[in-house]
Amino acid sequence: MANHKSAEKRVRQNEKRNLINRSNRSRLRTAIKKLRSTIASHDKSASVELLNPTVALIDKAVNKGVLHKNTAARYKSRLTKHVNEMA
Repeated sequence: MANHKSAEKRVRQNEKRNLINRSNRSRLRTAIKKLRSTIASHDKSASVELLNPTVALIDKAVNKGVLHKNTAARYKSRLTKHVNEMA
């Protein structure tokens, strides 16, 4: 338990940040799962339509500190490759 005023504030800030990070991570994972499901069902038009918003979410996750930049680059590369292979 926090004993100092600054430590109590830090606990409050951490709780808020944790909720925000969890929300951002959840939104990102949902978008990636939707894109992967359209790729798995071989739906070219839906996959192309979902690719740009998903890449944008991945980039936002990097800026917010939810994902490491190399992990984001790997996700974007693989997802784009799968969509392009459907042609």
